[in-house]
Order: sequence, then structure tokens, then C-alpha cells
Amino acid sequence: MTNIKSDSEYKKWLSELKLRIRQSQIKAAVKVNVELLKLYWSLGKDIVTKQTNSQWGDGIIKQLSIDLKREFPKIQGFSERNINYIRQWYLFYNEHNTIVQQAVAQLETTEDLQQLVTQIPWGHNLKIISKCKSVEEAIFYIHKTMEFGWSRDMLDQHIKLGEYSRVGNSVTNFSRLLPAVQSDLAAQTLKDPYNFDFLTLTDGFKERELENALTDNITKFLIELGTGFAYVGRQVPLQVGDKEFFIDLLFYHLKLRCYVVIELKAVDFIPEFAGKLSFYLSAVNDLLCHPTDNPTIGLMICKSKDRYIAEYALKDINQPMGVSEYELTRLFPKDFKGSLPTIDEIEAELDE
Repeated sequence: MTNIKSDSEYKKWLSELKLRIRQSQIKAAVKVNVELLKLYWSLGKDIVTKQTNSQWGDGIIKQLSIDLKREFPKIQGFSERNINYIRQWYLFYNEHNTIVQQAVAQLETTEDLQQLVTQIPWGHNLKIISKCKSVEEAIFYIHKTMEFGWSRDMLDQHIKLGEYSRVGNSVTNFSRLLPAVQSDLAAQTLKDPYNFDFLTLTDGFKERELENALTDNITKFLIELGTGFAYVGRQVPLQVGDKEFFIDLLFYHLKLRCYVVIELKAVDFIPEFAGKLSFYLSAVNDLLCHPTDNPTIGLMICKSKDRYIAEYALKDINQPMGVSEYELTRLFPKDFKGSLPTIDEIEAELDE
């Protein structure tokens, strides 16, 4: 008799069956979440309406919590605190109805706002309304959570980094040089400014020190760049004629299907930088790109930039590129390391 457990066909079928079961569990969990949040939305609407049209005031929430918990003891979510959250959640999207309708009209074409907010977990919803200042910002983070499957901690991190106010602000020439769909995606891929506060650098650092620090913290740098970037290398050599040139940082973007060349400057942007970056993009297109790759995109990240100068510098450049700044608020004095106590000094202090 065949040992079913070790049979290859059985193993394959079992693996497929496990996958189907997990997928059904996920679908069931999503459906439960949608129905629960639809209930919360209608409950929030009822509470706001009753408080407006009756003399019950805030006491309705406490009494409602007592009655619902008594009737449904096994259902979580009917605490006084959570019912207050439900009311705040509904009000966030409906308090200024005209403004909300305008935001939804601009940002939502096929989705109803109520349907949209039910697509992410309740904890994510609470995080968004507690941190976001507008409905437009909230909608931005809901879409990002849905697109990239952010955990609540990851969502919180992106909100703290102010991604909403930084995405799409880079000066670029994408709309002139790329097809509309790719241009929009590429523009939304870049940020301005980039936050490099995860680095430890001393005042007056050079470009190579900045490059070293970013590659030493490549995981955090990739998080700051955003989803889709794959690290290829640093100081990537390009042989052009009899000379060898080196790209600061080279990435590949999985959605854009193209290489992304990043040049770092520890000084303010000047027009000459655009010409050099354009040269690198031409070389990468010829020497590294596969025929199925889209045109390489360049990103110049500088200490600061004058927006008008950057726009003029890119005006007649025929390679797709953007110019952004970086933020680095935590700089240490040159003698920072020397001012720290040595291991021997720490041990001596402990002995005393």
C-alpha cells in the first residue's frame, strides 16, 4: 500500500488545498471586516443624528454601550470608548459635508467613500483619523494601505514621515517625456524632501560620506524611497569610450519597469548637475537596459534647490529626471566621537 504522506502527488494536492483554505480565510476575514465597518458607519450616523435632533446629548453613548453589551455579550466593539471612536470616525468624513463632497469628487470616481473606508481594518481607520488633518490626506493613506498591504505600524511610520505632503512634489520633466500613465506613476514615486534623519553624520559631511551612510542603512533608505525600489548597487561603473564613470546609486523600479539613477549632492542644486545626470541616463539606457525596459529615470537629491532654477535646468533636457531635496536635522559636531566616553572610562565610572 502506498504511503500517502510521502506521495508526491498527494503533497502537491495538499499544498494547493492549504493555499485555497488560506485564501478563503482571508476573503472571509475581509468580508467580516467590511460588514462590521458598515455597521459602525450606520451606528455613527445614527448617533450623530440622534444627538442633533434630541435632548439626549453625550449620555446616549454611555447608555447605548450598557444596553448593547448586555444584549450582545460576545460581540466586542460596544464599549463606551469604542462607540465614541465610531462617532468620531463618522464625523471625520461627514462633519463638513460640502468640503467632504468636493474631496471625494476630486479623488474618487468609482468608489463611494463609505465603501472605501471599509476596505481597511478598524485599527487602521482609527490611526488615520487620529493623525490626518483632512479627508484628502485620509483617502491618500487608505489607498496606500490597500495598495501595499501596510501593517498598522507601517501606516503609522508613513504618516509620521509626512508622506502625503512629500509625494509628487519633486521638480520633474516627466509629463513632457513620458507617456501619461507612466508619467503620473513616476511623479508619484518621487518625494520632496527626502527624510534622512535615520543617518548619523557630522556637520560639513561630504557626498561620499552621505552615500556611505545611505548604503550602510540601505533597508531604511529603501523604506524612505518607497515601495517598488530594488537596490542594484553603488558606484556602478559605466565604460564610455576610454573613460570609466561611476553612478552614485542605481536602483530598479519594479512597477515602472526601469532603472533609476540617483545622484547625491551635499550642496545646493546647480544647472550643471542636470547635464551630468542626463549623460548617465543615456549610458545606462545603452549599456545596461534590456530591450523590454522602459527609459531610465534620473533623480538628483540635493541639500536644497531653487524650484525655478531646477525647472529651467530640466526644460530642454531630453531625459526623464527629477530634482528633490533632503532633510537632515540631526547633525553632530566634528569632534562628536571624541567627546564620547571610552569603554575604559565607562567601566571605571561603574567600578566607582
